[in-house]
Amino acid sequence: MKINPSFFPLKIFLVGILCLQFQLGISQEQKNSPLYKTIMSKDSLLFNIGFNTCDISVSESLCSDQLEFYHDKNGLSNKTDFVKTMKSGLCASPSTYQSRRELIEESTKIYPLYKNGVLYAALQNGIHYFYENKTNKGEPFLKENEKLVGKARFSHLWVLENNVWKLKRILSYDHQPTNSIEEKSDLFDNEQETEKWLKENNVPTLGIGVISDGKLKQVKVFGNLKREVSAPYNTIWNVASLTKPVTAIVTLKLISQGKWDLDEPLSKYWTDPDIAKDPYLKLLTTRFVLSHQTGFPNWRYLNESKKLDFKFKPGTQYQYSGEGFEYLRKALEKKFHKTLDQLASELIFEPLKMNDSQLVWNDTIDLSRYAINYDNQGSAYEPTKNKTANAADDLLTTIEDYGNFLCSVMNSDGLSPKVFDEMISHQVATKKDKYFGLGFEIYDLGNQDYVLSHGGADKGVQTIVFMLPKTKQGLIIFTNVDDGYKVYGKTIQHYLGEIGNRIISIETN
Repeated sequence: MKINPSFFPLKIFLVGILCLQFQLGISQEQKNSPLYKTIMSKDSLLFNIGFNTCDISVSESLCSDQLEFYHDKNGLSNKTDFVKTMKSGLCASPSTYQSRRELIEESTKIYPLYKNGVLYAALQNGIHYFYENKTNKGEPFLKENEKLVGKARFSHLWVLENNVWKLKRILSYDHQPTNSIEEKSDLFDNEQETEKWLKENNVPTLGIGVISDGKLKQVKVFGNLKREVSAPYNTIWNVASLTKPVTAIVTLKLISQGKWDLDEPLSKYWTDPDIAKDPYLKLLTTRFVLSHQTGFPNWRYLNESKKLDFKFKPGTQYQYSGEGFEYLRKALEKKFHKTLDQLASELIFEPLKMNDSQLVWNDTIDLSRYAINYDNQGSAYEPTKNKTANAADDLLTTIEDYGNFLCSVMNSDGLSPKVFDEMISHQVATKKDKYFGLGFEIYDLGNQDYVLSHGGADKGVQTIVFMLPKTKQGLIIFTNVDDGYKVYGKTIQHYLGEIGNRIISIETN
């Protein structure tokens, strides 16, 4: 949850609640408990009567005189403001109500708060949907005129005041637009609902990592590794081209240390025999490799000759190339007399304690945690078992490891300010509002805001990541099937909201 830093009382409230739960070891109430039923009855009065039918007196009677309402779009308000807003906005035309709130019951969690063993308050967390009624004033309400328009999370602090439950704090946040009834679901918040959705899309396993405040805050893994064996949170994935950002950061860290040059010809350290006599050879630099401007094909085997060649002059246009990264690997290894996996271990894996990440296949892999890769008919592929590191492909990692790596990148760990600025600069345009920087794609959101991204696609692999360096947010999505990209859209919209919609818009335009 992103909180406006000006809402300092809100921060104190949240920290206080979390500390109380931690210190007392309080667990959530069971649904059949008296407290759960009491709070849910208050919730029903507040919304089903007060909000949905505009019975303002009911809403007013349920609120403490010390009510504080924190809203991520409309700021902070008190009880007077809250009641006034209902009268002048939502309930200005009470003949037919204009909005309706619907609680996702499965999302509801209620926690009791005690002082010296005596119950004094309860915290209610949940998710709810909002509908708009398009009925004209004076006309009868028709269900078919109702449209689902939004979704939000909430936290309510109910306090016993003179033995009467009163709503003292409201937090309304993570508001997201919802475009249709079909989008109404409890995906990602309800495991059974998510597992059902994955089966409908023939996705065996889905891994999600959520970054906020520059730290990996949440890891979720859904589905099975094999029949009746649930995938653990530390599932090991082949992430295909998400290897490239690791190679890029290894290189950028060496540049930051003054041990490598971004614009030095790679021919100083390595020359592939296939292009030894090509005049473009000396134009090939690290900058052009990391921004996919080498002129190479993606892979030389795609050429009829099976040999490496230049399709255009380096630095003049964009063409995605794994060969470029492999060329860079060989140059680095010649210069430093170390393999890429050794350099990655020293500069990234070991410092970040990425103990489940490696560029080569060996006996240390815990096969019981490995996400087998599948085609879209459910047939398994044989794992790719690289004995030497590939700079462009086949990194083995977990959501947690890769999430910590992305946090390190966003926090510019080991990168000089100059190198970080180069990394996020538009090196080459790939489509409208989308560019390649150094090692990452860049979505230009406007107003100097941007998203860094990279994806991976291979046999039985579809993976993608997003980073928002300015707000220190991020999202990781791993799947283990040919068409796992089918679940990207809803996942991106759910976790990135409006920014997610903007990313999808750039991709689809």
